[in-house]
Amino acid sequence: MATEVKVPSLGESITSGIIAAWHVQDGDFVKKDQIVYELETDKITSEGLAELDGQISLKASEGDEVEIGQVIAEIDETAAAPEEPIETKTVSESEKEAAAIEEEQQPQKQSEAISPSVRRIASESSLDPATVDGTGKAGRVTKGDMLEALEKKSKQTADTAATSKTAPKPDPSHRSTRKRLSPMRQKIAERLVMAQQEAAMLTTFNEVDLSEIKALRAKHQEKFVEKHGVKLGFMSFFVKAAVHALKEVPAINAQLDGDELVQNHYYDIGIAVSTEKGLLVPVARDCDSQSLAEIEMQILNYAKKAREGKIELSDLQGGVFTITNGGIFGSMLSTPILNAPQSAILGMHAIQDRPVAVKGEVVIRPMMYLALSYDHRIVDGKEAVTFLVKIKEALEDPTRLLLEI
Repeated sequence: MATEVKVPSLGESITSGIIAAWHVQDGDFVKKDQIVYELETDKITSEGLAELDGQISLKASEGDEVEIGQVIAEIDETAAAPEEPIETKTVSESEKEAAAIEEEQQPQKQSEAISPSVRRIASESSLDPATVDGTGKAGRVTKGDMLEALEKKSKQTADTAATSKTAPKPDPSHRSTRKRLSPMRQKIAERLVMAQQEAAMLTTFNEVDLSEIKALRAKHQEKFVEKHGVKLGFMSFFVKAAVHALKEVPAINAQLDGDELVQNHYYDIGIAVSTEKGLLVPVARDCDSQSLAEIEMQILNYAKKAREGKIELSDLQGGVFTITNGGIFGSMLSTPILNAPQSAILGMHAIQDRPVAVKGEVVIRPMMYLALSYDHRIVDGKEAVTFLVKIKEALEDPTRLLLEI
């Protein structure tokens, strides 16, 4: 008796996906809850698990586009599990194990004979003394041996670099490759183009002095980590500042739905996360009632899920405002594109020490440029500028967030 493996429903808006990878081969014996495939859709990548033990027969190949509910494999639960071979050790295997143990212990014996100066050079240069021919007593590696080996290594690196400059040009037929865009990348492209075509998008800029936040983090970081088990980052302050500004300028916390204006009264903030497969925007929930530590934990959890490819559709839905941080890649200034149907998005950038005038004096401060892109159909310029100023004020004087002023 064979049980069908069907593509599960992943949400109302998802109708198909692509088999990104099979983790088993046709005819393999699988066990219940074993990961057997990855399905990539226009929003998320999900893993498919075996529902029971049995022999699997694949009905679709990697790269195939499949519909929700389509049968992509069958599991024969009547098939007998393969017998596991009995582990036996021959004399030679035992000897090999003993030799391996002795080999593992050998570096430790050698390290006991290494002088402090050799250890220091090894740690600074990543040169393993075991690879250096020793000229000292009983073949001991000396400081001079290490320095000579480093000089040889440096010369070899320089010769390799010189040779590479005269290396033949690559075969023109291998200068480019083609592959189909993933459903997620196609959807990202579609949404970005739609946002630019449908919204009257403008961007306003400002800059913020992060001295107070940097000092606060430096002063309390150790105790914060000790109490909450998570680092106090910049993003939680920006999330809290965005919530503060949304309350002060509610027009930003609204969106168009046809010919109706929807005013939101909750504060779920989307935080853009870059992954190998594209940009995802998981949503931190109820940020108005969450502490800095709780927001940091939400962000950390989403970052982990994104790296592991375990972001779920529900994680991406319901945001009212988005924050994106190009600064982690070194961006100085940019104009972020709206995350439809939201009416605005905040762009963070790199923090740089710059000279600024403070009370008639030029001082060096950690400065960041801020960019707010907004939909001019429902947000006026005055409201957009005011919103960004409120964020700036909250970040430059974090006590405002505590006092809600």
